[in-house]
This record gives sequence, structure tokens and C-alpha cells, in this order.
Amino acid sequence: RLQNGDHDNGYYRTPLASRYASPEMCFVFSDRYKFRTWRQLWLWLAEAEQTLGLPITDEQIQEMKSNLDNIDFKMAAEEEKQLRHDVMAHVHTFGHCCPKAAAIIHLGATSCYVGDNTDLIILRNAFDLLLPKLARVISRLADFAKERADLPTLGFTHFQPAQLTTVGKRCCLWIQDLCMDLQNLKRVRDDLRFRGVKGTTGTQASFLQLFEGDDQKVEQLDKMVTEKAGFKRAFIITGQTYTRKVDIEVLSVLASLGASVHKICTDIRLLANLKEMEEPFEKQQIGSSAMPYKRNPMRSERCCSLARHLMTLLMDPLQTASVQWFERTLDDSANRRICLAEAFLTADTILNTLQNVSEGLVVYPKVIERRIRQELPFMATESIIMAMVKAGGNRQDCHEKIRVLSQQAAAVVKQEGGDNDLIERIQADAYFSPIHSQLDHLLDPSSFTGRASQQVQRFLEEEVYPLLKPYESVMKVKAELCL
Repeated sequence: RLQNGDHDNGYYRTPLASRYASPEMCFVFSDRYKFRTWRQLWLWLAEAEQTLGLPITDEQIQEMKSNLDNIDFKMAAEEEKQLRHDVMAHVHTFGHCCPKAAAIIHLGATSCYVGDNTDLIILRNAFDLLLPKLARVISRLADFAKERADLPTLGFTHFQPAQLTTVGKRCCLWIQDLCMDLQNLKRVRDDLRFRGVKGTTGTQASFLQLFEGDDQKVEQLDKMVTEKAGFKRAFIITGQTYTRKVDIEVLSVLASLGASVHKICTDIRLLANLKEMEEPFEKQQIGSSAMPYKRNPMRSERCCSLARHLMTLLMDPLQTASVQWFERTLDDSANRRICLAEAFLTADTILNTLQNVSEGLVVYPKVIERRIRQELPFMATESIIMAMVKAGGNRQDCHEKIRVLSQQAAAVVKQEGGDNDLIERIQADAYFSPIHSQLDHLLDPSSFTGRASQQVQRFLEEEVYPLLKPYESVMKVKAELCL
């Protein structure tokens, strides 16, 4: 296997690592970080066992400390090939460079002591990488929403023209979903519990034997290692593994984040087609190998593509948790190696990409204004009727006049491909002369957006900014877009 980031064009590497995800997230799921953490866990166990009275020397502890990073990956691979057991391969490899400590490495533990506890440490650290990235996306979109809070735009329901909203208000729909994701990721991260020191089937029998039946010392050992690993609490009940429902919780919130990002980027792609909004497009960027004029929304498309993958990964832990026999079965292992890492690498990629998009969104107000002009006359008919009634007209007569003129204007748009000329028809009709001078006011787009701008301001101040406060120190970091 390739080590130290070496590249070989004849060797498959997951695109998530080689093409998309950040170096820091790739490192958290790397073999080096994983096996170094195994050694750290063996050291913590030995330190705690020594403190509680087992015959472990300071020299053995120091030898382990000095070799945490001295990992012979080639030897470990050869050992695993012979033993068909990854943990024992690394016990032997660690023992080879720690001959004095070899006899007490992994004392009383089972494979899941290092395997599961390392996974939980990795999950916690991976969440710690994602949370500020998600907060930065929300922050960039909040800036955008605030700046465009008053800009009227045509709303769509069923992707059909509906009442006006504002560009900033629409952006707040995106932000609200992401705020829910931020809270959910933080909740699941904080709810993570250490597996701790539980033995082969979770009964702690081996440690009870080591401490000659002293329940209190076994409890203390569990607590001490849990604290060394930086967790506030450990599971009281486990089988050989921590319950795989934890993995369901983890991937559920990541899949939900994927759904949010997919919706946001789909909206951006649709707006790009309408030419109302575009993601960043670099000066030398090529949209199409055949069509030089193309400005494809490739960043948003990448987000959608990877978000679909992220959402489907949830099925893995659901099925894994459902088929764990009794205290454990090993058919979870290979599956978890793939789905846990891929979920975080994928989430990392889409957040990096979406931050890049949100830092460079371009709005075209003139296009938005033109589209409003095409639809607003129809939307304004009720206001025109009310104005005519106030001027002394009959509501039913006015309604019929407007209906006929609207049908004529619609025919021009749909059958002739012309512009909406309803207002010109109203201006040319003497019946509507009492309100001709009011038409400009009645057609002011800002009068059709309701409380959209006020909602944006209140939402940002009451819900978004307080949620982002813990992440203020990392807000200036720009997104690096990978290949």
C-alpha cells in the first residue's frame, strides 16, 4: 500500500481523498492517525493500570511514550497477512519497538478497546472539523442575505411564478436548514460516549481478574482512561462493541446535511439557468469543451452529486445495527471502514465547496427586474381592482374588464412570444383613467414582498448570529476549492 501521500497512476485511490476532501479530514481517517491512536490508547491503559497498582514500570511507560509515532507499517502489514488480525498485528509491531513494554501492551483488553475507542475519537475529531466549516457557510450566506434583504424577486411555487419575495429572504430558507444541521451535528458530537475499558463481551471480567475482584478499581480504570481520552462519560453497558446505533445517529445528521446542501445547490443551479444568480466563475475556467460560451454551475453540481452519495450512506449503519448478533459479530467491520470515513470526507468536500460558492455568489438585478415585469402585472390585478373601487368603480365591472385584458395580454406572451403588455392595455383603456396616475405606485415591486426584509433582519439577529457566536474565531478562513 502507498504511504506518505505517494502517488501511483496505476493504483486506485478514492476520489474523495485524492481529488476532493481537505488534507486535515483525510489525515483524521488515515492509517497513521488510526494506528497512532491505538498506541496512545495502549499507553493510557498502561498508565491507568500502573496508577491503580498493577506491576507496570516507569521504564515500560516511557518506552511506549517514546514510540507512539515509530510505526513500521510494512512490518504491521506482514504481521496482519500472517495473523489475519489487524489489532494483534499492531500489538506485535508496537511490542517489537518496545521490547521492555511488550509484555504489558494490551493487558486485559480486547480488540474493540482500541478499535471502537479510536473510532469514537476519530468521529469526535471529524465533527470538530466539520462544525466550523458549516458555521462559515452559514455566516457567508447570512452576509449575502443581509445585503440582499430588500431586493425583490419573483417567488416560485411548483417552479411556477408566485408572489414576490426577496433574494435575501430566499437565502434565509437555505440558512435555516443549515442552522438545523449545525445544531444537530453539535448535539450528536456532544452526545458521543467513550466505549471505555469493558473487556471481551462488555462485562469487564478480565479487568476484574487483574485487580483481584476489586470492583472499585475496575470502575476507576474505566473512568481514568475515559478522562485521558477527553470524553466526559463512557457507556455503562456495551457488548464487545459500542452499540452501532451510534453510527446511525452520526450518519443521520450527515445525511440530513447532504439533503440541505442538495436543495440549496439545486436552487442555485435553477437560478443560474434563469440567469438571475450564478456561482463563482474563474477567468480561465472552461464551462464546456465544445461550447465556449457555457458557464456551467460545476461547483453546485459537484455538491449535488456528492450529497446524493452522502445521503445513501445512511443505509449502511441502519442495516449494520440491525444484524449485530448478541454481543457482536464481525460483519460490521469492513462496512464501517468504508461508510464512516466516506461520510465525513464527503461532508467535508461539500462544505468546502459550498463555502466557496457562498463567498462568490453573483446576482443580476436587471434580469430579476425584467422577470418581475413579465409577471407582476398579473399579480397586481387585485390591487388595481381595489384602487378602482376606491375611485368609485364597480368591483364586478372592473373584474370583467381586467379579465378580458389579462387574457389578451397572456395570448401575446404565450402565442406570440411578446412581452406582457397588460399595463399598456390598462393605460389605453379610458375605463381605468381614474387610476392611471396610480399605476406606477401600484406596480412597485417592493410593495409586493410583504415583511420579507423585516423577517430577514429578525431571523439573522435572533437565530443565526447567536448560533454562530462560538465559531467567531475561525470565521475569516477562506474555502480552498479542490480539483
